Amino acid sequence: MSTQDSTEGIVIAIDGPSGSGKSSTSRGVAKVRNLRYLDTGAMYRALTWWMLSHEVNVNDAEAVAALAERPVIAMGTDPNAPTVTVDGRDVAAEIRDRDVTTNVSAVSAVPEVRERMVRSQREIIAAARAGSAGIVVEGRDITTVVAPDAPVRLFLTASAETRAQRRSEEVRTSDVAATQADLARRDELDSSRAHSPLRQTADAIELDTTGLTLDEVIALVSKLADEARDR
Repeated sequence: MSTQDSTEGIVIAIDGPSGSGKSSTSRGVAKVRNLRYLDTGAMYRALTWWMLSHEVNVNDAEAVAALAERPVIAMGTDPNAPTVTVDGRDVAAEIRDRDVTTNVSAVSAVPEVRERMVRSQREIIAAARAGSAGIVVEGRDITTVVAPDAPVRLFLTASAETRAQRRSEEVRTSDVAATQADLARRDELDSSRAHSPLRQTADAIELDTTGLTLDEVIALVSKLADEARDR
């Protein structure tokens, strides 16, 4: 049961694997309900980009841990124009590069990295709850670690084929099979890491987005938010 005070903004926590529709759904719900929006995955990507840019061996956990606090990562939470900067530089495009995508799971698995990110994410959530109608937060450990008491806790899924097709369209590649293999690799890394693995909690509502339009998924999540508010 959520411990959220009725005077504070709502928190909608959405977890799930890549290609399940988390980002599009989360931004859509935030826009419809006039909430803030936080893509926690972008924070890990931003740190990974910084490590690669500074020629840090991302497979050396000690090296990554030693530098985890160094870069200044700032997230803009306007769902209409979310931003991510590192040391004052806009890196929204760079963090979607293939090198970052390939290496983000390794960086994300470092405990010191997760500790830093969870601390920052909780600060952003607290600020949104106090200063706005609330926030939609998406990632892989939001319902389990970052905001386990959020009144709306969801786990989005989709078939492997659907996820691969969506991601291929997003990155503009025609090699759907290769994309599906890469997603499977990331799923294994994210779900098997020792710290904050990707998993569905018993009290998180599962939404299978296979065969659903984005508008349909947004409507379902919005309905769940209404139900949580009325409880």
